[in-house]
Amino acid sequence: MLSSPALPALIPGPLAAEEAGVAPATIRKWVQLGHLRAAGKAGRAQLFRLEDVFAAERVARRRPRTA
Repeated sequence: MLSSPALPALIPGPLAAEEAGVAPATIRKWVQLGHLRAAGKAGRAQLFRLEDVFAAERVARRRPRTA
């Protein structure tokens, strides 16, 4: 029997923040800055693919912070 490819798991912002080791406000900021896009919604909650969260984290860590 053929198996279908697994769909990417979607997780809410607070869990995405916990997995990436950042505050939930950071996830919201990445969305505002365009570094991260929600892949879905559950009610009012935005849902993210974990791989997208990690990609946004890599981009954020490469950019130098301004004082």
